[in-house]
Amino acid sequence: MNAIRTTGRPAGRAASPSGVNDFTELARRVRESGLLRRRYGYYWTKLIAMPLVLAAGILVFVWIGDTWWQLFTAAGFAIVFTQIAFLGHDAAHRQIFVSGKWNDWISLILGDLLVGMSYGWWQHKHTRHHANPNKDGADPDIELPVIALTPAQRDAPRGPIAGWLRGHQGLFFFPILLLEGVSLHLSGIHRVMAREHLRRRWVEIAFLGVRLTGFFLLVFLVLSPGIAFVFLAVQLGLFGVYMGMSFAPNHKGMPLVPRGMTLDFLRRQVMMSRNVKGSRFLDIAMGGLNYQIEHHLFPSMPRPHLRRAAPMISAYCNEHGVPYTQVGLFASYAIVVRYINRVGLGERDVFTCPLVEQRSHLTVEAV
Repeated sequence: MNAIRTTGRPAGRAASPSGVNDFTELARRVRESGLLRRRYGYYWTKLIAMPLVLAAGILVFVWIGDTWWQLFTAAGFAIVFTQIAFLGHDAAHRQIFVSGKWNDWISLILGDLLVGMSYGWWQHKHTRHHANPNKDGADPDIELPVIALTPAQRDAPRGPIAGWLRGHQGLFFFPILLLEGVSLHLSGIHRVMAREHLRRRWVEIAFLGVRLTGFFLLVFLVLSPGIAFVFLAVQLGLFGVYMGMSFAPNHKGMPLVPRGMTLDFLRRQVMMSRNVKGSRFLDIAMGGLNYQIEHHLFPSMPRPHLRRAAPMISAYCNEHGVPYTQVGLFASYAIVVRYINRVGLGERDVFTCPLVEQRSHLTVEAV
């Protein structure tokens, strides 16, 4: 387990009054370094390869036939669908093409048609998250129905059994991810069927219908009912775990921003995000999400440039006294579990935002 590595001057330093200018200068450096330029070769390779891999997986699935060995195929599908979802995430952030329309259609094809996740649902939710990461009342990613992550969730009434479960909720976090795959599909269906405005609603309904119905029928045409149900349980469960374990280390356990607090863009994105350091294999396995700080600062930066941008941004944050947090993979999971357990036990200091303490300290000194 790797230890936490945080760069930046001591937390007692106040936020720079020129926070906006701080980011402007960083953006200029990043732009001049060429890290925002498109990587068409990289992305076209993936856009061609991933559907071919999925098609090959379907052919292998049909060829193997009705056998329990198909559970290994189910695990393979979980990996492929997650990797395709990562690619759809890149397109949704305008990392692939200059044209917004091209990126949108790629996201619809990859997300709705190949993975079975609504692009419209994801875009609505994820945009709010990027605007206010870890902000109470504004970030939908910390509004979980089962796990308590905010003061309101922690202080909700609970009985003895619920209290014990809440106090040990960190232990149940990763097993609960087995249901995340089902949740992602159902959330998308609910979104496209709801009355709220949704662009290309009928395209999403058609794509989701073809993907979800078609894959379900394929499984039951090739496999006997018993094996088919277990196959789907394994595929959906591992898909949810893989997705959840890729997103969980990014923000959970980082400071929670109070509802009424306003931060400049640089500090809002860096101080509430966590990077996971590792090899290039980890970069591939996590779809570039392990460079969460760089991704939040520059959402349209192509994935292969994130690794190159990290040292520059880390040094810049150190120069401006902005804590830049980076940990190893297993350390990140340990932090998440420990944090969630502390919230469940009702500890008061787990939500402390360093900038709140800084401002309070400055107020006391001024008096």
